[in-house]
Amino acid sequence: MTIHFIGAGPGAADLITLRGRDLLARCPICLYAGSTVAPALLAHCPPGVRAVDTAPLSLDAIEAEFIAAEAAGQDVARLHSGDLSLYSALGEQLRRLRGRGIAYTLTPGVPAFAAAAASLGVELTLPGVAQSVVLTRMPGRASAMPPGETLAAFAATGATLAIHLAIGQSARIVAALEPFYGPECPVAVVLRASWPDERITRATLATLEQAAEGIARSALILVGPALGAEGFAESALYSADYVRRFRGMPP
Repeated sequence: MTIHFIGAGPGAADLITLRGRDLLARCPICLYAGSTVAPALLAHCPPGVRAVDTAPLSLDAIEAEFIAAEAAGQDVARLHSGDLSLYSALGEQLRRLRGRGIAYTLTPGVPAFAAAAASLGVELTLPGVAQSVVLTRMPGRASAMPPGETLAAFAATGATLAIHLAIGQSARIVAALEPFYGPECPVAVVLRASWPDERITRATLATLEQAAEGIARSALILVGPALGAEGFAESALYSADYVRRFRGMPP
C-alpha cells in the first residue's frame, strides 16, 4: 500500500502529468484539496473511487484517512494543486507518514507561476534583464516569514518576483518594491491560471492597488522588468557565431 502525492497542476485537467494521471486511474481512494484542485481532474479516477475533499479536514483527520487506507491495503492518490514543492503543506504529511512507516511517492506537477507565464506569453528570465525568479509570499495568519526573507531583500537583486497568496496585501507590496523597481515596473496579476475563468490584469507597481481591487484569494502577482522588456539582447546560445559542442566545435 502506498500514498501517492500528485501535483495536480495549476487547474486545467490536461496539465497534469501522464504519471499523475495514470496513478489517479489506479488508486481506489483519492484525497484532493477541493478548494484549489479542479473537479475535472477527478474524471481521471477509476469508477467507484472514494473521493474525499480534504479542504475542511484537519491534518489529524487527513492522517486518519492514510491510516485507514493502510489498514485496508488500498493505495491513495493525494492530489495537491500546482507542484508539491511549493506551499503545499506536504512536509508535515510526509513527516507523519515516515513516523508510521507508511510508504509514499511524489509526482511533481506544473506550478502556477509557470502556467501564469504561459498565459501572459512571457519568459521570466531574459538576457541582461533578469536571470533569476524568486518564488515567495507575504506573511499571513497561517504562516510567518523567516526574518531574512523580505520583499525588499529579494527586490534588491532585480529578479523577477512571483508573489503567492498576497493579493490582499498589495499596498505593502508596492511600498516594499517601488524603491527598487520604480513605479513603472510591469506587474501582472493572474487569477486561476489555466482555469476556464482565468483572469489576467496587467498593471505597474504604481497601479497595482487598483488592479488588485475585487480580486480575492489565490491570485499570483508577478513583478519585474522581464514582464515588459523589448530591447533585450538575444541569447548567445543560438547565435551563429557561438561555438559549442553541438554546433561548430571540432571533435
